[in-house]
Amino acid sequence: MTTIQELKILRVGVFASLALSAGLIAQQFLFSAPTHFETLSVERLNIVERDGTVKLLITNTERFPVTEQVNGRVLNEDRKKRSGMLFFNEDGIEAGGFIYDGSKTADGHSSGLSLTFDQYDGDQVMQLLTTDMQRGEQRRVSSALAFNDRPVHETQQGVRAIMNELNAIEDREARRAKYLEYEAQGLVGGATRVLVGKTGAQNNGLFLFASDGSPRAMFYVDQNDQVQLQFMNAEGEVTHQWTNE
Repeated sequence: MTTIQELKILRVGVFASLALSAGLIAQQFLFSAPTHFETLSVERLNIVERDGTVKLLITNTERFPVTEQVNGRVLNEDRKKRSGMLFFNEDGIEAGGFIYDGSKTADGHSSGLSLTFDQYDGDQVMQLLTTDMQRGEQRRVSSALAFNDRPVHETQQGVRAIMNELNAIEDREARRAKYLEYEAQGLVGGATRVLVGKTGAQNNGLFLFASDGSPRAMFYVDQNDQVQLQFMNAEGEVTHQWTNE
C-alpha cells in the first residue's frame, strides 16, 4: 500500500469520526435529560414551536418588539416599550400579554401593571389593570378587572392600517368622520361593558356600561363607606338611586 493510499484511508477515517461525533453530540441535545441552571440571565427569551413560531416572548424594556416583526407581523409601532411578556396563538397572532412599569418622577411616581387576553386577531376582551400615580401630595390608585366588547370584523393588521390612515388626516372633523365610518363597518371601536374594582375616585364596586361605553348602572361603596346604587339613562342622567345614608 502506498503512502498516498494510506493518507486517503486516514482522511476518510477522520471524516467518518467527525460525522459520528457530530451525530452523537446532536443526539445528546435532542434526547438528553433537562439541563438545570441555578441562575440564567437573558435580555429576551422567545419560546418557540418546532417550526419557529413564537408562542411566548419574555423581554426586558429595551428588547420589547415594536417595529420588529414577530411571526411575520409588526405588532404596533406606537406601543410604548415595557418589560413583560407577550402571548401568541397557534397562528402566530398576538393573543394578549403581561406588562408592567414603575418609576419615580420629579414630584412623585408613576407605575402600572396590565394582564390582558385578546379576542382572536383583535384587541383585549379581558384586562386586569392597576395604576398608581402620585403628583406631590395627591395620589390616585385604581385596580380593576374589565370585560370589553370588540368589533366583529376587527383584525390587528386592519386596525393598524386604519390608524395609520387616520393619523395622516390633519383635519380633526374629517378624521372623526372617517373613524365613525370604519366603526359602523365593525372594523374599529369597542367598549368596556363590565368593570369590577376600585376607581380613581376610590369607589369600590361593580360598574356596568352600554354598548357605546356609556355608564348605565353602578353598585359600589364610596370613599366614605356609604353604599350607592345608581341607574343612568343614555344621556348619563341618574334615573334611580339608592343609598344607605
